[in-house]
Amino acid sequence: MIRKCLFPAAGYGTRFLPATKATPKEMLPVLTKPLIQYGVEEALEAGITTMAIVTGRGKRAIEDHFDISYELEHQIKGTSKEPLLREIRDLIEQCTFSYTRQREMKGLGHAILTGETLIGSEPFAVILADDLCTNGHGDGVLRQMVQLFNEHQCSIVAVEEVPHEEVSKYGVVAVEPMENNSDLYRVRDMVEKPDPEEAPSRLAIIGRYILTPDIFDILRRTPPGKGGEIQITDALREQARNGKVLAYRFRGKRFDCGSVVGFVAATNHFYEHQ
Repeated sequence: MIRKCLFPAAGYGTRFLPATKATPKEMLPVLTKPLIQYGVEEALEAGITTMAIVTGRGKRAIEDHFDISYELEHQIKGTSKEPLLREIRDLIEQCTFSYTRQREMKGLGHAILTGETLIGSEPFAVILADDLCTNGHGDGVLRQMVQLFNEHQCSIVAVEEVPHEEVSKYGVVAVEPMENNSDLYRVRDMVEKPDPEEAPSRLAIIGRYILTPDIFDILRRTPPGKGGEIQITDALREQARNGKVLAYRFRGKRFDCGSVVGFVAATNHFYEHQ
């Protein structure tokens, strides 16, 4: 079973400056909920109750959000505003939150390795709060992936087809189809932010992963890659060489809330469908 979900949340969010100068990008609200709360809700829907969050300097607002605010609750108790806290109260009651700090920004792979102390030696999920996913009234993306993991017991990355000119923004997979599921692929190779002419496909990895615990040992010996960072893509390539990575083209819609355009699109979508 997947019991824990890791949230890398130490990045600076420079594309949203000056808003993120003192506010964690994960706390930027889409309507009335911060991005990271949507991610925690998705993990809980997938049956996961232990949230492991890798933070950094200036991120205390995340810890405060997933804690009780006695002063606020006292002020609004018995008023029409009290029900507005019901969703976050439910999360606090149902989930356990633990935190560790990433002292230096050395890439997503390094952030995941920093979270090892919270995860231990068991398979786990990873959610990047920047990627806000929704599936209407169907199963959430992570729930879909957990169901696949229960069947295949190997690392799984969520992918979506992106325009040719945008592949250089993502990790891109080279795949072969799996039998009996047109949305599931065996990963043969993957490339981090390739030039469009060199991309093996248009299937781009988005911010949902299920990883087996051997990824930590692989990350420890993975040298810095593109941009001088430790890339999770490079570590997954080693697993893929042994046939132990699947790519899943998920059901649902994903918004890149790490960009202003994607953030506005997500806000408009959730406003229209609330």
